[in-house]
Amino acid sequence: MTTTAPGAAEATPRASRGVAKPSRSTRPQGQWKIDGTEPLNPNEVIKQKDDGLNVRERIETIYAAGGFESISKEDLHGRFRWWGLYTQRRPGIDGGRTASLEPHELDDDHFMMRVRVDGGALTTEQLRVIGQISVDFARDTADITDRHNIQLHWVDVRDVPEIWRRLESVGLTTTEACGDVPRVILGSPVAGIAKDEIIDPTPVIGEIVERYIGDPSFSNLPRKYKTAITGHPSLDVVHEINDLGLVGVVHPELGPGYDIWIGGGLSAQPRLAERLGAFVREDQVADVWVGVTSIFRDYGFRRLRNKARLKFLLADWGTEKFRNILETEYLGYALADGPAPAPAPRSGDHVGVHEQKDGLFYVGAAPYVGRVSGTTLLETARLAEAAGSRRIRLTPYQKLLVLDVPGEQVPALVEGLRATGLETEASGWRRGTIACTGIEYCKLAIVETKGLARQTVETLETRLDRGDHTPITLNVNGCPNACARTQTGDIGLKGQIVTTADGEQVAGFQVHLGGGLSGHGREEGGLGRTVRGLKVTADEVAEYVERVVRRYDDEHEGDETFADWALRVDDEVLQ
Repeated sequence: MTTTAPGAAEATPRASRGVAKPSRSTRPQGQWKIDGTEPLNPNEVIKQKDDGLNVRERIETIYAAGGFESISKEDLHGRFRWWGLYTQRRPGIDGGRTASLEPHELDDDHFMMRVRVDGGALTTEQLRVIGQISVDFARDTADITDRHNIQLHWVDVRDVPEIWRRLESVGLTTTEACGDVPRVILGSPVAGIAKDEIIDPTPVIGEIVERYIGDPSFSNLPRKYKTAITGHPSLDVVHEINDLGLVGVVHPELGPGYDIWIGGGLSAQPRLAERLGAFVREDQVADVWVGVTSIFRDYGFRRLRNKARLKFLLADWGTEKFRNILETEYLGYALADGPAPAPAPRSGDHVGVHEQKDGLFYVGAAPYVGRVSGTTLLETARLAEAAGSRRIRLTPYQKLLVLDVPGEQVPALVEGLRATGLETEASGWRRGTIACTGIEYCKLAIVETKGLARQTVETLETRLDRGDHTPITLNVNGCPNACARTQTGDIGLKGQIVTTADGEQVAGFQVHLGGGLSGHGREEGGLGRTVRGLKVTADEVAEYVERVVRRYDDEHEGDETFADWALRVDDEVLQ
């Protein structure tokens, strides 16, 4: 481990709901309804100059013919994102140079492409098409992300029109998979099939996607905008870190519906969402989604991009004002007060074999931190169909489910998935670990993540078998932006360059401890703590995790969770 230089931030002693602060500036904040729509930064200028949705025509008619060098810089570093395309990191640039180089110096001439999978719902035909696109156009790469996307790499702009044609032939799209737009909508992976489901969100997710994704009314938001909707009691869509979360509850008079949460988001200034205390009937969901999204569009802060997420507006307004404006200015009616969600009775990762309400089974399988391949996806589609299934679901934990499996077909499917790298009887370490893209492809990353996370899992499986104890969650992130939810893992690792005791600068991580979202064993979400001086090199990660978890296993009191223990004990215990 390394030491921290004088002047470093104080340790965070307890978990909290967030640190995003309201804006106190008297300068115009770029709120359209207050300050007018004049752009106050270069990003806003580009967005007003030409809607990001319009770049598709140029990709198909100009850039696909002319290749990478024909792409305008404004489109390349801006509008391409509206169609799920980011330039990926040029190979060979080490993490120490990430912050010192300009974007064009980091650019490779290939793209990362996100395929949007709203609600995480795929047919086997759709999965097969993605898999074949990966094989044909993306060097057999594919990652299941923690946001219901399948992410491909090494995509050449000359191939994009054909990729779109194949995706759209089976009802898939990359529309608004990135950019300052409504991103993919997270939905319960067991929507419509779980025995204990409160309400099925499938219809409302479908309505929102059909009516509003790709709608120019919402294609210029202040920043990205994330939605999560679940009707399952396991709280399986990480609703507390989304801009808008809808969670299934039963109103004592109105029956099943949704509890509404607003203003979640992580990155460098994390904040967990807050309840509005309002109950949303199923027939009101689309109205509420439009209302909240419109508030963000019209009142969101656009002057500074690092203050432009909805969480900053909520911090400025508070929940009472937010609800009042939603009801009076946008809905035109009052929402009923409603109950909070009950504590989750079990894990929401859905790994393993589970009976559906119709007597069939769903089989949840874990790759290593979402890393798969086109070949794996093709084989998964084949195995699912051989078992009688035509439906696949992705989860916000980088896992995959096969639905509708007859009981007699389950053993063969489990074995087939295992042979292709998807484990149904996964260890707690494999179940509990997620990782972002990392330096392999991401221009923001400082360290490698996917391979390190897999090596760590394999080492811990050998050295620290915890049996059927509740898995310790390990979230591995390559930079401060928290795509792998650093602050909400039992153990969160934030990538950075660290200095060893010998003065050598190497890849490493700042350690966050005791974070978590509402779920099984945790009634309320909270952000983890950091401890002064607690950083580990990449080579030390497995050793550190083993050491701190053994201390927890030996020293915790009663049914105390790892998070509770990590937030209670002295700093020295966590070193």
